[in-house]
Amino acid sequence: MKLRIRNIPAEFSKAIPKGLRLIKKGKDDFLLVESVFCPNGHNLIVDSVRFHGEFAIKLKVRINNEEGLLFIDPFWGSHAKLFSFIPRLEENKSTYVEAFCPYCDVSIIKHFACPNSGCDSHSSIVMLLPESKNQIRVCAKLGCPGHKLKIKDLPPAVVNTVSNINFFGVGAYDDFEDLFR
Repeated sequence: MKLRIRNIPAEFSKAIPKGLRLIKKGKDDFLLVESVFCPNGHNLIVDSVRFHGEFAIKLKVRINNEEGLLFIDPFWGSHAKLFSFIPRLEENKSTYVEAFCPYCDVSIIKHFACPNSGCDSHSSIVMLLPESKNQIRVCAKLGCPGHKLKIKDLPPAVVNTVSNINFFGVGAYDDFEDLFR
């Protein structure tokens, strides 16, 4: 999948929820996750790992009974990840991530169907934006690009436009990286 710049709707840009911000790279605007929390209030953003110079999102994960840390690119629509371990995957079998707060071990998995057509997952990693009224939901099926914003104070059509921003898939990381040189 090639990088395709998607414009952030003006209505969203004028009312960006707390925890998100727009940054300019070159002539394009990108949405950055800068503050997300577990249900117990722990901030999941860490400064020890960075993607494109920005602080990463840190989660504790379990994949096929193996546990470790997962660091996620904070650019909305990017799917770059860094694992602290190499998960063993079974060939031709869907793999689901169990996700937890790395500080208090509370599960951040909730029952929400993936927004991507063709994905059979009914589990999502749910991170709360500041004030806990807005959410980021990420499909728990490893490799699925499904993610969704739940923003209460904006029209659903505007939120869906932003939710559908995806920048790249397997093998296209370098296309995205070129924007940050």
